[in-house]
Amino acid sequence: MPYHASRRALLAAAAAAAVTAAGAAASASVDPRRGAAPDDPRSADRPPGGYPDRARLRRLVASMSLDEQVGQLFVSRVYGHSATDPDPEDAELNRKHFGVRTAAEVVARHHLGGVVYFTWAHNTRAPEQIAALSDGLQRAAADSGAGVPLLLSVDQEHGAVARIGRPATLLPGAMALGAGGSVADARRAARVAGIELAALGVRQDYAPVADVNVNPANPVIGVRSFGSDPRAVAELAAAQVRGYQAAGVAATAKHFPGHGDTETDSHVGLPVMRHTREQWEELDEPPFRAAVEAGVDAVMTAHIVFPALDPSGDPATLSRPIVTGILRERLGFRGVVVTDALDMAGVREKYGDDRIPVLAVKAGCDQLLNAPDLALARRSVLAAVESGELTRERIAASVLRILELKARRGLFDDPYTSPEEVASQVGAAGHLSAADEIAAAGTTLLANPRALLPLDATKAPRLLVTGTDPASPSGTTGPPTTVLARELTALGCRATALPPARAVAAAPGHAAVLVCTYNVPEGDSPQRTLVADLVATGVPVVLVAVRNPYDPARLPACAAELATYTWTDVEMRAAARVLTGARRPTGRLPVPVPGRYPLGHGLSYGAPTP
Repeated sequence: MPYHASRRALLAAAAAAAVTAAGAAASASVDPRRGAAPDDPRSADRPPGGYPDRARLRRLVASMSLDEQVGQLFVSRVYGHSATDPDPEDAELNRKHFGVRTAAEVVARHHLGGVVYFTWAHNTRAPEQIAALSDGLQRAAADSGAGVPLLLSVDQEHGAVARIGRPATLLPGAMALGAGGSVADARRAARVAGIELAALGVRQDYAPVADVNVNPANPVIGVRSFGSDPRAVAELAAAQVRGYQAAGVAATAKHFPGHGDTETDSHVGLPVMRHTREQWEELDEPPFRAAVEAGVDAVMTAHIVFPALDPSGDPATLSRPIVTGILRERLGFRGVVVTDALDMAGVREKYGDDRIPVLAVKAGCDQLLNAPDLALARRSVLAAVESGELTRERIAASVLRILELKARRGLFDDPYTSPEEVASQVGAAGHLSAADEIAAAGTTLLANPRALLPLDATKAPRLLVTGTDPASPSGTTGPPTTVLARELTALGCRATALPPARAVAAAPGHAAVLVCTYNVPEGDSPQRTLVADLVATGVPVVLVAVRNPYDPARLPACAAELATYTWTDVEMRAAARVLTGARRPTGRLPVPVPGRYPLGHGLSYGAPTP
């Protein structure tokens, strides 16, 4: 099916779901497979520090210098595994980007309000190291400026996007949770993730993704979304907000006003959302409204142009009609608005790095994330205040919201980590078990026309595993074909992983060939050729789509087809259990696969999933 027809089919399916949901009462019960109805948001968020003393925080803001207030708006990367003793190459990177040697000096010099951790910045080697880094950065904040604790943050969506890996628990990503369909599991996953992040000193996670993915060709969202049904995405996003915040970690719903139907990656260009205002209200708004109603601490903006919401051509991050007019006024959001990273191309196409932070604040944003030139960005905001373009009252309003968030998350009570909590919580046996259970619930059997599955492990079948081996997300052992072969062998099969170049010749004599595919493009491709050649051998071929579930529509039909939504170890373990019948498949497609499977499709052994 042509791409544009595919996108229209998804839009139609999502819109139909939205119209159906619109008639349901707000208190209606949830599909039993999706778990219990969400509880009262007023009782779902009880942070360690309780609710903040607003008057005390106002006095604190008033006591800060303008330089200190402006610093609170910025959340920056820093380089190195240690706050005070970086490796030489990281010290050099800090000097190059910030003019100082250590991460602690970056915090002190710029009066930072927050620091974001990245794997590529060498912040996330091991749990004990991350906790020590967190404590060192907090000490630097306490000993400088106004002494305000930092809000340490990370992009730990789980699934395809994770910065902190093993031995921390790696959980299924959003679309896998969407396939599982359980509100309870979504909240449980977020709470486990939040408990481990809090133990490491990280009190803000840039999750959940609230985008509704209705575009099979979306290059940046895809499986990071819970799915294409706005009602389901809204329920699961709200559940994750409650889960994170019950664990003392600020959730961040993203990417407002919705990034689910774009054809450009905002990291490398400026996407345009073509939805009408009516489509936005039906498809994109519900998850963000649900997150706000669930009490979400923060909302992240998208670097996208949305002409129906703001015809100026400015990206949403810099759009006052979108950030203030819609998010603040229409949705009633009173929390912290954080920009997506300001070093991304999507926000830098129209304005220079000196203007972007000023325009973001004017639009209504509070936190300015990862400015490419931190010193320039801070000078620009200070100059805008001195010139009158920004008022001191506007800066103070953002700082107050940021400090209220920090107080809700207990940072004014105790911003430091505990070695006992790191040891007992990060990668705890109960957390790892929960991850396995949740992953198995989302694994989706798409096709099994010859009843090839489940494979009878008691007969020790010879299996060949091949296909694409994408780079593993942070901290998984990978590659997925090797992990899948290992897990099948552990369950009683005799499985061998081989590269595609050797697989076709080696296929004869095996009971089945399992081929892992990853984001198969339309038309001819090496993955399509591989699957066709394997099918031609006459050996039964089992397709395992390890990322986007759209792959089967772009490949020859196979003896069986499975979707895992992520290629992490936890998903490959779940796939092995489903393939051998150690776990019956219960997942259902959270997106339609145009030309092949409808939204909600999913098989079990012997009957369709109810």
